[in-house]
Amino acid sequence: MGHTITEKIIAAHSGKDTVSPGQFVYADVDIALGNDITAPIAIREFRDAGFKKVFDPTKVVLVNDHFTPNKDIKSAEQSKIVREFAREHKLTHFYDVGTVGVEHALLPEQGIVVPGDLIIGADSHTCTYGALGAVATGSGSTDLAAAMASGKVWLKVPESMKFVFTGKRGAWVGGKDFILAVIGKIGVSGALYRAMEFCGDAITSLPVEDRLTMCNMAIEAGGKNGIIAADAATAEYEKGRAERKSRIFTSDPDASYVVTHEFDASSMRPLVACPHLPENVKPAAELSDIRIDQVVIGSCTNGRISDLRIAAQVLKGRVADGNVRLIVLPATPEIYKQALKEGLLEIFAEANASIGPPTCGPCLGGHMGILAAGERAVATTNRNFVGRMGHPKSEVFLSNPAVAAASAVTGRITDPDEL
Repeated sequence: MGHTITEKIIAAHSGKDTVSPGQFVYADVDIALGNDITAPIAIREFRDAGFKKVFDPTKVVLVNDHFTPNKDIKSAEQSKIVREFAREHKLTHFYDVGTVGVEHALLPEQGIVVPGDLIIGADSHTCTYGALGAVATGSGSTDLAAAMASGKVWLKVPESMKFVFTGKRGAWVGGKDFILAVIGKIGVSGALYRAMEFCGDAITSLPVEDRLTMCNMAIEAGGKNGIIAADAATAEYEKGRAERKSRIFTSDPDASYVVTHEFDASSMRPLVACPHLPENVKPAAELSDIRIDQVVIGSCTNGRISDLRIAAQVLKGRVADGNVRLIVLPATPEIYKQALKEGLLEIFAEANASIGPPTCGPCLGGHMGILAAGERAVATTNRNFVGRMGHPKSEVFLSNPAVAAASAVTGRITDPDEL
């Protein structure tokens, strides 16, 4: 019996020839990641346990992205803890205001994560990096503290599920629609503690940035990790940015999967996840009677340059509806600069958008776009739980950037083909 890509990467990091689902292993990590919410807890545990130094200052990555620029005294204190720890341990990769980006857009962009890695992060969307052919998963802050000190993590090898996408995707359909189709089919617990492996010719033709979006939301189906085998597109993406040499793993033809799901990309239309679960998925065209108050384009899911280009394509020459607050947050400083260079920020400004700095901001109900009671938002973010973006009586609809931009123009949920 063969092995999946996830099993092979875990085995390679555990000093074993092979591993099997359900097996517990003690594995080496290539990157241990924390942010301004989760890292302060890990730092406290690190110190309380008596640890004096991190296992490798090039492999512990701290990113002050959730509440920066700091919105209040508490968030400032959180960031200060992280900042001082990074200086004390001379961490190579510490990102703060001016250099900071949304962590799961920043690390791939900077070449900090590479194919074949095993990555843990004290943030559930760490699974994003699976798009590069790595095993990446979220952890608790205590696990992060242990990994910062030892360079190791204790985990159970997950079972694997296969998701095969075939056919040519149509206009305005991207990775966000692919993953919403998956979650809509299997539900928010349909992949509980399982590896979600995405493949097929529609995945091969999908840009790497769209793949990052897909793996980002594996956790929304309960997945332990999402993963896509590295290929020529991955190699091109990594060229000139990868800090370390990649290790390429692929699944064996006779690898075992608990289930295989198939999707025809050619039949897909832009999708929207309605409140209050990512599994509540419907075509955007069927929701055109739903009025909205706010649109957010950004986040670790859809704040990359390709997302901003799509949004600008829809918004060019148009203006946001007078009843809609349009917020655009490029996910990293490099993306911001590229959007400025290409004239995208001017398009957004002419559309009456508020353009903000790289930050998680409204995605988690943090700042820079909180909803009041009764308000609705269309967002390119990844979660729409009750109260996720503000008041418990507000509503969040998840979409791709094209739908979000079109909805900002009309003031209601809109399939971009309508424009």
